[in-house]
Amino acid sequence: MKKNKFVNRIRFLTSALLVLLVSGQLFSQNLSDISLGTDSTFEVVTWNIEWFPKHGSITVDSVSKIIESLDVDVLGLQEIDDTTLCRQMINNLPGYELFMASGWFGGLAYVYKTSSITIQSIYRIYDTSPYWNAFPRSPLVMELTYMGEEIIVINNHFKCCGDGVMDFGNSSDEEYRRFKASSLLKEYIDLHFPSSRVIVTGDLNDILTDGSPNNVFQMFIEDSTNYVFADATIAGGSFTHWSYPGWPSHLDHILITNELFTEFSNSGSVIQTIKVDDFMAGGTSTYDTYISDHRPVGLKIKVIPSTVSLMEVSNSNIEIFPNPTNGHLSINLTDVIGVTELKIMDINGKVMHALRYPENQWIDLNFEGPPGIYFLSIETGNTKSVTRLIKK
Repeated sequence: MKKNKFVNRIRFLTSALLVLLVSGQLFSQNLSDISLGTDSTFEVVTWNIEWFPKHGSITVDSVSKIIESLDVDVLGLQEIDDTTLCRQMINNLPGYELFMASGWFGGLAYVYKTSSITIQSIYRIYDTSPYWNAFPRSPLVMELTYMGEEIIVINNHFKCCGDGVMDFGNSSDEEYRRFKASSLLKEYIDLHFPSSRVIVTGDLNDILTDGSPNNVFQMFIEDSTNYVFADATIAGGSFTHWSYPGWPSHLDHILITNELFTEFSNSGSVIQTIKVDDFMAGGTSTYDTYISDHRPVGLKIKVIPSTVSLMEVSNSNIEIFPNPTNGHLSINLTDVIGVTELKIMDINGKVMHALRYPENQWIDLNFEGPPGIYFLSIETGNTKSVTRLIKK
């Protein structure tokens, strides 16, 4: 009996020492080297932090350090379990505030930097019983101003799981529930924010690369004039950069409206999965054990003031044919006044074609590049560029 007690005591001390060692490793690593935010850009990050805090004080201390290091304007969080600890954590972070809806909030929250943004309002939508099937967690809308410019952020956490096959009309089918949620979100944005800069974020629990019969985001993808998934290049790229490494799959998305296309096409804009696990001893395994099974995904853009004068021609007057294209384009600049600088950029901001053209003419050009989404920027004189989306 004494031997068993001694063995159990040794096991307890060993386990306690292991926890201390792991905790020490977490904090001795370079979480402080993580970065995204700058003083001259607007940043939004979506992060499912898996029923925070996953591992007590270790999680709280690590998440606090990560938020401080990221130094971003807005974080849309999902899966907060302990609201008291979450409030305490943010209260101990100077310069940040936390918002969680009163009553049933479904684990959704915002953390935001008070020095850079001003909150106009935060509210839930689709929070009544007819919408609970599509939205088990009601979307959380933040209306804010950044440098005097209005931006709308909508934080979401869609229904999980499924077999990858859409069963239209089956209210219990997980893919159909996400499809319905996407449709309702688009309806809301089209109706309430038809000319606003809108950013939709969250753990949307599905991939962007499904074929059209089973793609729960098809209504956004088809309306490429008004919407684009900023993280499409991540979704179509290497699995090493996907947001859910355990599967692996890319489930956490950032969708923007056309009012942000110009900002997103600027070379200083960034969309990335923030691989926190690269900054921790033990990598993905340690990150999954102590923090979350999802990585954060972040967008950084330089917002162009809306007071800058526009070209004396609207988007509707600039004809592009054909679009989608195989690489050959005809562009009608007959209504454009002045010498025009024309650029075609890929979704990462890489310039594929750049030339200056005289005013008042049709332009025929060819550009190379793989199939995907491109931005056409047209600028003349000291005016703000008009940006159109091209599909190839």
